[in-house]
Amino acid sequence: MVTLGLLVRLEAKPGKEADVENFLKGGLPLVDQEPATTAWFAIRLGPSTFGIFDVFPDESGREAHLSGRVAAALQENAELFAQAPDIQKLDVVAAKLPGVLAT
Repeated sequence: MVTLGLLVRLEAKPGKEADVENFLKGGLPLVDQEPATTAWFAIRLGPSTFGIFDVFPDESGREAHLSGRVAAALQENAELFAQAPDIQKLDVVAAKLPGVLAT
């Protein structure tokens, strides 16, 4: 069951859009190593706006992710972004995931 999530908005610097897309694709193997990250999505919201949406069963899973390798990679690649990531913590009120009971 997932109860918590994160929505992270990322704005690429002009000319860095392809680099941000590749950076996000490269994050998947890192997230695969996080057992408490139930689902993780890298998304494109517009020409230069990207995002990450992920969900967790509890606060300890979310905090582990926030202090994990993807978060570190975001900081290490700050030159790709026009501004700091906008990280929003959220509560999941309902979910449908394969093999996961709805909340």
